[in-house]
Amino acid sequence: MQAQIVKTYNALLRRPAAALLPRAALAAAVAVATLTLAVPASAQTPAIKMPAPTQAVPGFWDPRRHPERPDLSRVTMIRFLTETDYPPFNYIGSDGNPAGFNVDLARLICEEIKANCTIQMRRFEMLIDAVSSNRGDAVIASIAVTPAIRARVDFTDPYYRAPARFVSLRGNAMPEVRPELVEGKRIGVIAGSAHEAYLKAMFTEAQLVTFPGSDALRAALRNREVELIFGDAIALSLWINGTDSAECCTFSGGPFIESRYFGEGVGIAVRKGNDLLRQAINWAMFRLWEKGSYSELWLRYFSVNPF
Repeated sequence: MQAQIVKTYNALLRRPAAALLPRAALAAAVAVATLTLAVPASAQTPAIKMPAPTQAVPGFWDPRRHPERPDLSRVTMIRFLTETDYPPFNYIGSDGNPAGFNVDLARLICEEIKANCTIQMRRFEMLIDAVSSNRGDAVIASIAVTPAIRARVDFTDPYYRAPARFVSLRGNAMPEVRPELVEGKRIGVIAGSAHEAYLKAMFTEAQLVTFPGSDALRAALRNREVELIFGDAIALSLWINGTDSAECCTFSGGPFIESRYFGEGVGIAVRKGNDLLRQAINWAMFRLWEKGSYSELWLRYFSVNPF
């Protein structure tokens, strides 16, 4: 299962934001079938006894910007939309119901607001049109916030970001990675990616070796063809913790989160002008982070923390 999650995540990792734009031919070909799960406010995310976190979970919320509590009495129902196949964030579980990090977070948000919720699964290309046309209230589907998408929907505060990180063989781990520390080292990266652009701009004295995809990139590290690889930290964390890596490798240094290269983060999309729902979700997410519920959920899905 872990290998399949890594494979699917890698395949979908670079899906373009343009995929969200209306496509008449696609719309005509895609059936408007949805898989719906009613989630009453009383429904609880399956209870899991969590040990005290042993690794730092990043705070995506500024503790100095505690959001004001909106009038939650006006938020009685939230129709969440997500997609069908983007594990571990959202996928169809073994029982046929929606599952994944995004789905569990949506449930926690509903519990915090004390609102009834439904979660509908649709094709990724249909999500923005669905919420814009009032066939749903909020999209929680790992959609990266971009100016093009902001023109069509409003976004909550980011609830996670996709940092970049270096990975090395376990015996060669570096506590810190700075340009002067990797001068002359062979660093593998996927050709044409934002990660390659970042290395070209910031790590000018390293020897960059490009690869067509993640499988070739990781094999090069295992075979000692390169000394480090650089890429999407979420995909790399799943690989490091999975069977495919055979425990060969580990993160070196910390995360890189420059928005110019790696984006503004991932938010929950709501219909343009739906400020009450956007503010309610922001308030609920801050509360979940403040209480530790968000950290528990994060570590349940990412035992090797991307951050």
